[in-house]
Amino acid sequence: MPRSGAVESVQRAELDLPGELLRELWRRESLERLARGYWAYLRRISLGVLRVVYAPDSRTVVLGWRRLALLRFHAPEYETTDALGVVTWPIDRGLLVARAGRGRGHLRISVERVGSERVRLEMSVANFYPWLRGSGWFARFGAWLYSQTQLRIHVLVCNGFLRSLARLELPP
Repeated sequence: MPRSGAVESVQRAELDLPGELLRELWRRESLERLARGYWAYLRRISLGVLRVVYAPDSRTVVLGWRRLALLRFHAPEYETTDALGVVTWPIDRGLLVARAGRGRGHLRISVERVGSERVRLEMSVANFYPWLRGSGWFARFGAWLYSQTQLRIHVLVCNGFLRSLARLELPP
């Protein structure tokens, strides 16, 4: 973890897809299905404890009910080319975000064509300032605590989601 307090995490996977599905992947609607698949996966593995509240201008990961917002993201931003599809959620705020990091980082899923029927998927968090890190004398211990808890959970969830994509079960 750098001295600035911002963290970055990247997980990657490669997946073989049938040609017809590969052609559809570069549309905004397909990227939205992929994004919804991530949020559905998060809810499923947390046994419904974590939920995502959709609003026109935001997505909020809540614990149990709407009152405890762990992470709030601005509305997703989409980017597509012939060989790349990206959905990015800029981080707004939330219980897990340090005050210094509000509005600075993002969560991103990208899909890149690397062959006639192969794609590389990447899930990344960049410029994220975890609240758990703390500041001052607590920062060193907080950085260790973050790396042993929140970061490990994030890596496990992302890798699990990427593995789940092999079944190609995305929500409508």
